[in-house]
Amino acid sequence: MEVSKRLQAVSESQTLVMTKKARELAATGAKVINLSIGEPDFDTPEFIRTAAKVAIDDGWTHYTPVPGYPDLRQAISDKFKSQNGLNYATNQIVVSGGAKHSITNVIFSLINEGDEVIIPAPYWVSYPEMVKLAGGVPVILKSDITSDYHFSINDLKSALSPKTKLFLFSSPCNPSGTVFSKEFLTEIANVIAGHDDMMVISDEIYEHIQYGDSHTSIGSLGIIDERVITVNGLSKGFAMTGWRIGYLGAPAWVAKAVEKLQGQFTSGTNSVAQRAAISALTGSLDDTKHMCQIFEKRRKIIYDGLAAIDGINPNFPKGAFYVFPDVSAFFGKSHDNTVIKDASDLCLYLLQDAHVSMVTGGAFGNPECIRISYAASETDLNEALSRIKNSLEKLA
Repeated sequence: MEVSKRLQAVSESQTLVMTKKARELAATGAKVINLSIGEPDFDTPEFIRTAAKVAIDDGWTHYTPVPGYPDLRQAISDKFKSQNGLNYATNQIVVSGGAKHSITNVIFSLINEGDEVIIPAPYWVSYPEMVKLAGGVPVILKSDITSDYHFSINDLKSALSPKTKLFLFSSPCNPSGTVFSKEFLTEIANVIAGHDDMMVISDEIYEHIQYGDSHTSIGSLGIIDERVITVNGLSKGFAMTGWRIGYLGAPAWVAKAVEKLQGQFTSGTNSVAQRAAISALTGSLDDTKHMCQIFEKRRKIIYDGLAAIDGINPNFPKGAFYVFPDVSAFFGKSHDNTVIKDASDLCLYLLQDAHVSMVTGGAFGNPECIRISYAASETDLNEALSRIKNSLEKLA
């Protein structure tokens, strides 16, 4: 016996691989700085934790409705309307075990064997793998640092085919931190408007970690509203990664399909986490805004530090907590017996030599880049920058 061919075709998550390698190296006694993980380094706000404790004491410990508690779905509906200009009734909302779970549910609900899903690169590592697992075909739109990782609208037009069923993207983007403006989203929507047989999944998990312009949801533009599935969650904006709460707003028929699928796979999401989620969505955003302010300070530290290193070409992210520099200038260089052929080699070299963990851009569709998370303390960021600079100077 062996694992299924479907699973064999799927790549392991490189973000998790590098995190694992960093932990293994740290277990040997090395002082590793982990900049590979996409997790806020803050505790969940106290008022949310208190709500969870109250929920336990009040007996919220039983099976939950598959799409989520009605009052949580109402809170999500209200949030969509007041913060995003989106109109999703409670029967159009499904709560799942994280935004990743929500996206997977949609893909498995809509994609048949051979259907195509257009995904701009850089993309979150799991997007293409989710599509492959569902029997679909990822169609990648390329971009690079010269356009601040904005794909060409003409490339989008060219990628559309009779087999196209979904367009899947994130803004703010993991891994680049790129934010698609209202104007760019409008261009996307206008193209998709002419293709009635496709839907859009808008992953907005980083909406609260955005610097400068306010967040725009593509579903609020009044162009393709009835074909947009908006995915969000609490992990990033509320430092609730371990709570595993994601949610989506979708056309009622899509929400019904997702509920049917989720009912067979996982059933309803954790009861206590759902009660805490109500408090998160209806409470103050002061803690979230404070986190964003700190991330913005760290962004300057990491950008300035990388820009000062010869050979690194960093982008200036407008959201999330990652920077996605082009490091191709180091390809072909070596130190001792280590030759840097690509970004994967560079990440492994920096982990071993500098004890700093990052993720190869190849996992995100841009093999000339690496992803660096600045969800770490200022002390760690400054130390990591110093170590990276010293290790890269050894390459010749």
